[in-house]
Amino acid sequence: MGEFRMPSLGADMETGTLVEWLVKPGERVKRGDIVATVGTQKGLFEAEIFEEGTMGVPLVQEGQKVPVGTVLAMIHTEGAPVIPAEVSPEAAEAPMEEASSEQPPRVLPPSVAALPPYSAPSKRVASSPSARKLAAELGVDLGAVHGSGPHGVIQRIDVEQVVQAAKQKAPAREEPPGPGGILQEGMRQAIAAAMSRSNREIPHYYLETEINMGRALHWLEGENLKRPIRERILPAALLLKAVASALGDVPELNGYWLDNRLQVSTEAHIGFAIALRRGGLITPAIHSVHRLNLNELMTAMGDLIERTRTGRLRSSEMTDATITVTNLGDLGVKTVFGVIYPPQVALVAFGRIMERPWAENGMLVVRRCVTATLAADHRATDGHRGSQFLEALDRYLQSPEKL
Repeated sequence: MGEFRMPSLGADMETGTLVEWLVKPGERVKRGDIVATVGTQKGLFEAEIFEEGTMGVPLVQEGQKVPVGTVLAMIHTEGAPVIPAEVSPEAAEAPMEEASSEQPPRVLPPSVAALPPYSAPSKRVASSPSARKLAAELGVDLGAVHGSGPHGVIQRIDVEQVVQAAKQKAPAREEPPGPGGILQEGMRQAIAAAMSRSNREIPHYYLETEINMGRALHWLEGENLKRPIRERILPAALLLKAVASALGDVPELNGYWLDNRLQVSTEAHIGFAIALRRGGLITPAIHSVHRLNLNELMTAMGDLIERTRTGRLRSSEMTDATITVTNLGDLGVKTVFGVIYPPQVALVAFGRIMERPWAENGMLVVRRCVTATLAADHRATDGHRGSQFLEALDRYLQSPEKL
């Protein structure tokens, strides 16, 4: 028996609203399937499932707002026992029987009004008499309860735990948030909470370097002349690919600070900062950037931007980022000093690519340059390793044909 819980879509998320169920009880699901839509202060997200089995009865109804980690539904996995050969002493109080479907009309207590409606299970459910009685009184569907007794027998305490989970927050019905209905104030509060935590907990250090983009842009311009307009490569793709390549040289910047230690990721899932039309900023991840060529990366970027602005992001895209890249160059900003998004340990920022004086071979010339800054967690790395990363970033951008 598995559990599908309200996902955590970032360090700034404490609660979420179950907006819509996309599968019905009894349907087969597998890892990666989208089973629900979840609303947060930042918009709507598609919640994925991470195991295979049969969808159980929802424990949280559409429109309910619940804390992160709340069990939304049970997943009946392969091989889960249904009827045990032996029962606990509590279950031996009386023969096991089907819960009666002839329940008199009742008014549920407000504290459990959010629980799924009680109904007689289609199959015999292994449960003790006291568990069956309590479930009938409170309107709990035994088919949605995970038994903790021997061989999966449902005991009274299992029913009580389901009730307690529903009481954590009084789930008042509220209007589901939509792409245009999220208050900008709410998003600002969420961002402020995450950044306050970052400044409070993470010992930042900052490094800055100027990168000559002349060779990279010259190659890009020549490459784009061979392509239709819709297939042309943007400088942002070169920057993202160079960051992913440099992380291969300095992997300590690619990962998380969890349980008081650095956990390095082998995959470069880059959180790409995207400004929303209604205001605010969101940083979903482009997965495995180091494995993508520039054509694939451009496709992934376009798809991610479109789905971000139409509220169709997957939950994994909000939780998997191993490092964040932000680029404010299109707004004319020269230098960006970012704040690390916990539990990540680094953020890379780029300013505007612009012509600047450049000393080369004893002469002063004009080159198209970009300022790159690194914000890094001093618990995970130091200035020496950070400098090596920026050096590698520069080196990869001087050989764009190899990216």
